Amino acid sequence: MRDADRHSRRCPLRLPLVIGVLIAALGAAPAVAQLRGHGGPVRALAISSDGQTLLSGSFDSSAIRWSLGRDAAEQVLRFHADAVNATALLKDGRAATAGADGRIAIWSSGKQQPDTVFEGHTAPIAALALSPDGATLASASWDHTVRLWPLAGGASRILEGHTQNVNGIAFSADGRNLISASYDLTLRIWPLDSAAAPAITTLPTPLNSVVASSDGEIAAAGADGKIYFLDRTGKLVGEAVAGPIPVIAMAMSQDGALLAAADVRGSVAIIDRRARTLARRLVGPGLPVWSVAFIPDNGTLLTGGADSVIRRWNALTGEPIGATIQENPNDPLAVYAGDRGAEVFRACVACHTLAPDQGNKAGPTLSGIFGRKIATLPGYNFSEPLKKLDIFWTPETVSKLFEIGPAAYTPGTKMPEQRIGSDEDRKALVQFLSRATVPPVKPDR
Repeated sequence: MRDADRHSRRCPLRLPLVIGVLIAALGAAPAVAQLRGHGGPVRALAISSDGQTLLSGSFDSSAIRWSLGRDAAEQVLRFHADAVNATALLKDGRAATAGADGRIAIWSSGKQQPDTVFEGHTAPIAALALSPDGATLASASWDHTVRLWPLAGGASRILEGHTQNVNGIAFSADGRNLISASYDLTLRIWPLDSAAAPAITTLPTPLNSVVASSDGEIAAAGADGKIYFLDRTGKLVGEAVAGPIPVIAMAMSQDGALLAAADVRGSVAIIDRRARTLARRLVGPGLPVWSVAFIPDNGTLLTGGADSVIRRWNALTGEPIGATIQENPNDPLAVYAGDRGAEVFRACVACHTLAPDQGNKAGPTLSGIFGRKIATLPGYNFSEPLKKLDIFWTPETVSKLFEIGPAAYTPGTKMPEQRIGSDEDRKALVQFLSRATVPPVKPDR
């Protein structure tokens, strides 16, 4: 839940599922450089060609469409039964999400259910790529295959040959080839205009990601901490050291000058592609960085971390944009282990506190919420439309909020539209909040 306007079948590290992102409700807060809303590590980032829209995917099984201009979440997409490992923004404005459940969902803006679901993979999908002409979506899977999905309809094309998890894919700039990178140490370049066999390059290490530049050069991220550079035919032409541990995510700036390589210790190396050297290193909270993406300005990098936060960085200086958020490593819900309502609420922890002495986060504290009129908590900047509503927060009204959605129940809110369809989950949530948000009684003096 949130009162602000902004607000592998698993991964290699097994993380608990989260019911969904419960961002809802009740007000507005000033824009910040960080984006907070996911209830689990941010596994995927995709940015629109104009740099205005971000689509993030998380281990909490949801995706969020963000406005980067307003630092605001616009829509929460909940469909997948497991982690959302990959996202893509299509040329017609729609979104694609792919999960550890092996499915791909295609979404229109504002709709609560996918327009189309692609099924066929038999293991988690690790990556998505959109063809340069926008007509085809490619997916890489741990079932050792790559698939090509015509977005206009029709059967998928299956590319087989890898013998281990396929972790990364990229189209060549001319759209004639698809490049795949696998844990089997091979990089394959598949010709798409013929049935010819792919060109295969074997590298010294398992591969976790791949990108292709507009000039045809290919960069593959290795489990040995190196970036391997290959020409358009697959010939190895150079390498750069990102660090001593596996690179798990990689992105290239639009002009091809910089590569961002992230690792599980939270370090992000910025590589000068042409010089094949480490230019600088971004230092965050020290938690794993699972996803990276450049904004089209070629200098701003977004990172998605294990602390559920999306951060902005100046990749040219190595400095964070805005204050660096240091998260408390302690789990505030640990004392509620086994409580179903606490698990439903877990996705809200990034934005709300439960106790009065913990204060406000991106959203206001929920301490004492029941019995309080909407948008009246002192010390928090609520939006004007919410101040005009005659709603008092009770277990019934909070349940109704998630039953019919914020747009219908709190008109004027800019929060993403979402619902909790399960009666049992809504009941568990409000019962948990009824217990956990009661302020402690101060002793008489």
